Amino acid sequence: MIARLDIESLAIQRGDRILFAGLNASLAAGGAVALTGANGAGKTSLLRAVAGLIRPAAGRVRFFGTDGEIEAETARRRDCHLIGHQDGLKTNRLAREELFFQTRWSGGGDGAAVAAAEHLGLGRLLGLEVRMLSAGQRRSLGLARLIAAPRPLWLLDEPLASLDATRRTFFGEAMSRHLKGGGMIVAAVHDALPIAARVVEIGG
Repeated sequence: MIARLDIESLAIQRGDRILFAGLNASLAAGGAVALTGANGAGKTSLLRAVAGLIRPAAGRVRFFGTDGEIEAETARRRDCHLIGHQDGLKTNRLAREELFFQTRWSGGGDGAAVAAAEHLGLGRLLGLEVRMLSAGQRRSLGLARLIAAPRPLWLLDEPLASLDATRRTFFGEAMSRHLKGGGMIVAAVHDALPIAARVVEIGG
């Protein structure tokens, strides 16, 4: 399992444009990083590079466990959650069905999915179709698999977007529990996270 993430001299390119270059950062178990910067600076691209969805123009991302380096493909497949800015939910499914699908895909079970929904204040909404949920409720539904199918590294793109104050509190508590259990969080943000986090500015 991942216990440390190292980003070494990373550069990300989009088309002919270099978004950023020479980025170095590290994160150990129990730690969080908040990625800040202007729109288009490369925050989302950095998350996608860590998740292995885009190839850096230069540099590398490395993962370490307690016994040494972990092969990147293994670490990403087994130990990472990526939650994008878009919810990626099937709107014609029941919320319960969509949550069960996403949780099972990530290695969790139905009981854990229901418990996660309760933690985020969604328990009474699971019988509704996803299209009937508010933007904040859909966002919480997408975040629930983080709890239902635990993995050490959470890669989050604007996780608080659309959440009201109550659901921000619920998710902040979930983030705190994750870190206390030895997890790690890297989040691209415009708003401050409800947890202590080291700020890394992209394109500053």
